[in-house]
Amino acid sequence: CLPHGWTWFSRAQCQSGEPPGPDREREKRWAELFDQLDLNKDGHIDIVELRAGLASRGFSRKSLEKMVEAGDTNQDGVLDFEEFTQYLRAHEKQLKLMFHKLDKNNDGEIDVAEIRDCLRSMGVNISMNDATRILLSMDKDGTMTIDWNEWRDYFLFNPLTNMEEVARYWKRSMMLDIGEQLTVPDDFSEEEKKSGYVWRQLMAGAMAGSVSRTGTAPLDRIKVFRQVHGSSDFTGSVLTSFQVMWKEGGPWSLWRGNGINVLKIAPETAIKFTAYEQIKNVIRGGNETRTLRVHERFVAGSLAGATAQTAIYPMEVLKTRLTLRKTGQYTGIADCAKQMLQKEGVRAFYKGYLPNLLSIVPYAGIDLAVYETLKFAWLNRNIGLADPGVMVLVGCGAVSSTCGQLASYPLALIRTRMQAQASLKGAPKLSMLALIRNIVSQEGVTGLYRGISPNLLKVIPAVSVSYVVYEYTRMMLGVDIEGRRGGKGKS
Repeated sequence: CLPHGWTWFSRAQCQSGEPPGPDREREKRWAELFDQLDLNKDGHIDIVELRAGLASRGFSRKSLEKMVEAGDTNQDGVLDFEEFTQYLRAHEKQLKLMFHKLDKNNDGEIDVAEIRDCLRSMGVNISMNDATRILLSMDKDGTMTIDWNEWRDYFLFNPLTNMEEVARYWKRSMMLDIGEQLTVPDDFSEEEKKSGYVWRQLMAGAMAGSVSRTGTAPLDRIKVFRQVHGSSDFTGSVLTSFQVMWKEGGPWSLWRGNGINVLKIAPETAIKFTAYEQIKNVIRGGNETRTLRVHERFVAGSLAGATAQTAIYPMEVLKTRLTLRKTGQYTGIADCAKQMLQKEGVRAFYKGYLPNLLSIVPYAGIDLAVYETLKFAWLNRNIGLADPGVMVLVGCGAVSSTCGQLASYPLALIRTRMQAQASLKGAPKLSMLALIRNIVSQEGVTGLYRGISPNLLKVIPAVSVSYVVYEYTRMMLGVDIEGRRGGKGKS
């Protein structure tokens, strides 16, 4: 009794032989959703069809796998119409409970103040502007409130089961490492700090940074050579530079300096995060619940970066020296440090410190400003859709980091040249300003951007590798992208 073109709702009616009850509209909507998602019209929905049908929602593969796992009662790896509707029926009940928990005054609508108060009660402090942006991402009718239908539609395919998970979804953040300044996610809740979630996330970020830096180390070495030697050596294409390094020291020479570049990630991450938390507390004064404004976050981030860089800066100098070394010059990190100490003294370990410190401010400021601008532009253009998906956030992070690099690159170049001065025979020991004047007079302003092409080439592979490793490491440590441990319950 099923004519061609009927929906799954029609099939369900036909099979039951009974007219639809009071839930007719809801059942019809579910049937239409199933029909839309069942791309090959075989009566089942698999993870591939879910990803294709919900691509615009920004959900991770892990989230959709959890949805299939929760609804797949017969364990065949796909959802038929009955399993699909059973899952949605159970999930809507959970969403209803969360909606009523947010709706403190029981008026059937959620406003900005209720969102902010709910998150604050769980230790997640956000500003009114941030709460408004969260609301606008769900407010389809422009009333500046969220009714039940808007709430349900927004979270229908997101396997969140309690308000703590919703809070983490809204403030989702990640660590991306492109081998330059290290980013650390902002604003962890007190619950996350006490549970150990923070350090698992930072550990995942450090692992991701290690893999991405190792993968792009050859490009980083070319950048350092071009920064130090200017236009005298390593001219031509990136491929030509690879050939020169390979000829001098073999294939392993492409990774010189990478060992200490990886070793310094863990202490830099720990120091920067600890300093950032302490500086935020100082800025807040006695009001621990106050949310930092953008310029306050910038100040805190810059000071935390300066603190971390001061502590690990000798490792930066060693990294440059080891990257530039010729075959047989040093036997390892310890030998390099010993020779520097004997020949140049302790001060050698802080060569280039001033331009390095100065570069933190433009990098941190522009990185933060561009990231916030891009993310909010996406939110404003996609009112009513889900929060920016991970790939949107990764894209924003890649673009903002690149802009930050462009602004701070001349100072980074000066820093690298000062770090390498003693290793270049006959090279004059110039100050920061003298180096700038020397480069501009001999090579022009473009000389301050020597080596930037291999640096830009590594951004996309570094961000991509960093993100993939970061997410898989988080899952291995028991924290998926929505912030849950072990995939169940709250942290």
